[in-house]
Amino acid sequence: MLKAHPAVLRDLLTRYETLRDAAEDGADEGAESRRRLEDVSYTLCILTGTRHIDAAVSSARDDLARRGARDATTTPVR
Repeated sequence: MLKAHPAVLRDLLTRYETLRDAAEDGADEGAESRRRLEDVSYTLCILTGTRHIDAAVSSARDDLARRGARDATTTPVR
């Protein structure tokens, strides 16, 4: 299975956590924010080969820890 670049995983985890926290706090209830959260969740699931966001987050964190990428300084090309 192909593995996502650590910087990509870190970016997705950060975006997911930010959007999730905003949704849980009720700070951002718009349709656009919900769509972005769904998109990031879907992408994390695809990149980690999982079907549920909790498993995807856990898998991404484990992968980053195994690869020693917690402090990755490279950024993906957009």
